[in-house]
Amino acid sequence: MHAGREIPVTVIDSGESVAAEAHAHHHAHADEGPRSLGSAPPCYLHVGDTAIDEAAIAQEMQHHRDADPHRARNAAARALVVREMLRREAERLGIDAEAESCDGETAEETAIRVLIEREMPVPAPSAEACRRYFESNAQRLRQPDRLRVRHILLAAAPDDAEARLAARTRGEALIGELRAHPERFTEFAQRHSACPSRDDGGELGWIERGDTVPEFERQLFMLAPGLAGLTVETRYGHHVVQVDEIVRGTPLTFGEAEAKIAAYLETQARQNAIRQYLTILSERYGVRGLEHFEN
Repeated sequence: MHAGREIPVTVIDSGESVAAEAHAHHHAHADEGPRSLGSAPPCYLHVGDTAIDEAAIAQEMQHHRDADPHRARNAAARALVVREMLRREAERLGIDAEAESCDGETAEETAIRVLIEREMPVPAPSAEACRRYFESNAQRLRQPDRLRVRHILLAAAPDDAEARLAARTRGEALIGELRAHPERFTEFAQRHSACPSRDDGGELGWIERGDTVPEFERQLFMLAPGLAGLTVETRYGHHVVQVDEIVRGTPLTFGEAEAKIAAYLETQARQNAIRQYLTILSERYGVRGLEHFEN
């Protein structure tokens, strides 16, 4: 590694702890994975004298799902590098022997968690820092928008193209009928919908962002009040959607926003601290071969 080069590794990209992110699932099914036919799998990646071969990367890829297999491979390789560097550092500092596990952690997970807590403490952001952030971002800090929605689900499996086309066609026909007879929505929901909400006439009640699947939400919050002119497609099929009411979120006061701002600033500080720490560890242990995994 060249001095000062930042290792292109993302550790925090979800709600999991750093220890869990560093080597989530790695201990599961350790004896499974691809097998070569009489020859060792190729290896381009090393942390010090530890080789991380393509078989290990392929095994890790199952925990980094992505539509692009190259991105999944890259994420898996980087996760294994991070895990190995943190494992080595915990071992160097003798943390394995002193760490106490909790919540079903493996010994390695415990050592990494203790390492992160001990070596990268992140102070809570001050009230002044939170206030500065609030004043700079007040327009973005609002109560969530809410929609009151009814729908008719015309179910179709994600991989059944014929069924999905039929669901869309039937949905468009229902939309045409509802334009002429909007009072029949409850009747149509009870007759045609595959969702349990059919018993309530298709009522989904009030929906905020995060309450339902992303692809439904994405389209739902773009709609105007009234009957949607086209079906909304999700993994479940096609939906005929009626937006009965939209309530736009009001601005938050500082008191309402302070806890969320503090959590956000603390997460940002932790991410920065971890990136810097990983850069130090990459120099200490000599990561080689990551260029093969850069996009």
